[in-house]
Amino acid sequence: MQLQLDDLAVQVKVLRAESAVRRVLGRYMFLCDSPLPASDMSDEQRCKAIADLFVEDGVWEGVGAAHGAQFGKKVGPEAIAAHMLTIYSARNPRQIFNTHYLCTESLTASAEQAEGHWVQFQPWIYDDGTSILRSSRLHVRFRDTTDGWRIAHYRTENLFIAELPHAWTSNLIAKSVLLQQEPR
Repeated sequence: MQLQLDDLAVQVKVLRAESAVRRVLGRYMFLCDSPLPASDMSDEQRCKAIADLFVEDGVWEGVGAAHGAQFGKKVGPEAIAAHMLTIYSARNPRQIFNTHYLCTESLTASAEQAEGHWVQFQPWIYDDGTSILRSSRLHVRFRDTTDGWRIAHYRTENLFIAELPHAWTSNLIAKSVLLQQEPR
């Protein structure tokens, strides 16, 4: 009987780990979306919140020809926040829309660590009417810390980048109101 309880305890820890890392990656993607659903955050606050999802020696890395050249490798939350700030504070053109769609999850976990692979699609739309569709493959490792689950190593590899027709959207959100208080 004790062996069964021990096995169940391990299984529960693994299920909790899987759930926790999905929440961490979901929060990461949420913070990377534009317009940011938490519209009360400045660019600096957003980038710090993204970096806070990483362990102290965490790595954010673009790999392969396109992403390696464009993004490179950033180590530590401070460098990751600075990298993200270059993206979200860029002007001429300014990114006005970017939403992350994740699919084909393959996740493995233990009680202490987890890693997964995803495919991601992102439309990037700029204020000058230009836009691209990006697709990349992600490999993300997570680690359980005293502050909860965090990203240990985030790797992104470009699958394709496609230019979209100029001003192809007919209705585009300018500011998210999703998280504003609902009237009662």
